[in-house]
Amino acid sequence: MPISARGFLLLAAAMCVAPMVLGQTRSAAPQPAGPASASGNETMGLVEWLQRMHAAARQRSYVGTFVVSAPAGNLSSARIWHVCEGDLQMERIEALSGPQRSTFRRNDQVVTFLPDSKVVKHETRENLELFPNLLGTPDSSIANSYGLRVIGKDRVAGFDADVVQIEPHDALRFGYRAWSERRSGLVIKLQTIDRDNKVIEQSAFSELQLDAPVKMHALKQMMGSTAGYRVEKSELERTTAQREGWQLKKPVPGFRPVSSFRRPSGVEGQGHTMQWTFSDGLATVSLFIESYDAQRKPEEVLMALGATHTLTRRLTDKDGDWWLTAVGEVPPQTLDAFAQNLVRSR
Repeated sequence: MPISARGFLLLAAAMCVAPMVLGQTRSAAPQPAGPASASGNETMGLVEWLQRMHAAARQRSYVGTFVVSAPAGNLSSARIWHVCEGDLQMERIEALSGPQRSTFRRNDQVVTFLPDSKVVKHETRENLELFPNLLGTPDSSIANSYGLRVIGKDRVAGFDADVVQIEPHDALRFGYRAWSERRSGLVIKLQTIDRDNKVIEQSAFSELQLDAPVKMHALKQMMGSTAGYRVEKSELERTTAQREGWQLKKPVPGFRPVSSFRRPSGVEGQGHTMQWTFSDGLATVSLFIESYDAQRKPEEVLMALGATHTLTRRLTDKDGDWWLTAVGEVPPQTLDAFAQNLVRSR
């Protein structure tokens, strides 16, 4: 998957956005905000801003070209068609870089066409949400982990935008700089920033048509046209960490569990893999736990791709050895905190 999990899970969710500029190329600085504008947006608090962005991503139909980039030079782009009818969300994401790939999403049902191998993958992604991935209702606890600073105004892809910075209260999460289309609130540009205020990943619409005449029935027809492809379905079984025999000795501040699934590991004789997912309302961490296989994996690896870090580590207890893969758009110390606190509960 090019760039990061957030980069193209965001693409798959077709919601947030950001610039085509690379690390060395800077767009014009946003104009400072004056007193409250005619729209009154500058007077909103963090949760109100996020709710407005979240609602816009669910309610607006659009077509656009989306680009994700990282300072190291990694760049991926895709064309997105997004349509809403009531509670039904549907979209098509056509990769414009890397191997050919077309992804369709109908609420939590995701179908990916891989023309080179003539394979279609069917998945259920229950927690594939629109940015910002609000966990709760208006009294969301996000404000316990993040604060908001209004930066000013700017233009992206021809649209006027309000610019805000979402600042973490601790070193366990990254910050975000978001450009939201002034009338609708749709996020049209997003930067992920570290503790030194450096951009580590950015994503944006380079071209966007709001309220585009996207036809739901046309996307449904394309999603179901699997003739000539081998269909592969991902077998997910809902479970709980407690049922699987795992727990955290103490919670990682701000993160709470949102789901737990098990699936076949894909390796003969290796049983299944459990995926335990946590979120603080913006950032997500997934813990993949499976039986340890010394021939298949090194002892420990830490990797970074844009804003996403991946930590692999061997876990040992009286019941045997296990292999943990922790993935999230968070600093490495956050993944280490999860790994340090993960223990067998039986």
